[in-house]
Amino acid sequence: MTNGNDRPLKRRFEILAGRYSVNPMMRGLFRVGITPPGMALVETKGRRTGALRHTPIFCTAEGDTLWLIAQHGRHAGWVLNFEASPEVRVRRGRHWRAGTAELLPDDNVKERIATFSSSPAGRLATGAMFRALESQPVTVRIQLRPS
Repeated sequence: MTNGNDRPLKRRFEILAGRYSVNPMMRGLFRVGITPPGMALVETKGRRTGALRHTPIFCTAEGDTLWLIAQHGRHAGWVLNFEASPEVRVRRGRHWRAGTAELLPDDNVKERIATFSSSPAGRLATGAMFRALESQPVTVRIQLRPS
């Protein structure tokens, strides 16, 4: 599966796989009240339709700040949505919180990924997963408003 430039083809395949298999399964878990460890459901407003979009994302929290990695950078639909309208809602556990999302292209993604797990084995697994799925990873910061 090559076309001279493997990244766009890889990205297209991963986006389709996520859209039609992994993401619906994760949204289903959130719907029944199960939050997979290290995940959040990010709600953005569609940049063209205005419809609400829900995207399951791996994240880590530092107080009222959530850190996420957009594996496909500005090519990800949810990133394009929050760039058009940075006000988002995030569900962790059973509660939604409003916040403001911001893309941080100058942040060191590899160092940020290392913060996603506290154990050495967890860091290794998380890093391997991100490397396998990434095409143009960029850090996203969501500043949550007080609940």
